[in-house]
Amino acid sequence: MEKINLAEKLSLFDEYWTPKIIADVNDFQVKLGKLKGEFVWHKHDTEDELFLVLKGTLTMCFRDRNVVLNEGECIVVPHGVEHLPSSEEEVHILFIEKAGTLNTGDAGGARTVAEPERI
Repeated sequence: MEKINLAEKLSLFDEYWTPKIIADVNDFQVKLGKLKGEFVWHKHDTEDELFLVLKGTLTMCFRDRNVVLNEGECIVVPHGVEHLPSSEEEVHILFIEKAGTLNTGDAGGARTVAEPERI
């Protein structure tokens, strides 16, 4: 039961699209990530995801629309919904998702992080 300093944790890594685990809450993990550019279209068949923007601007692309998230705003992407996170500049994100959720969902590929690092 120690406090977690998000800025301190974010200073521990520079790579984009590689989520880091900072805490566990029941069957869920709290993760931090740095994003820049465009990810991959994907969905999660059984897992919902919460994205909270800590710094920067994130565009969450859906097949029918885009949602722009600024600092302090969050979105829940329900399971089964295709999405593509994107940002022109570096953005810092806090994620909450079920433990074992693959960052690339059903898309797989080179950006898949099967076992995120715990920091």
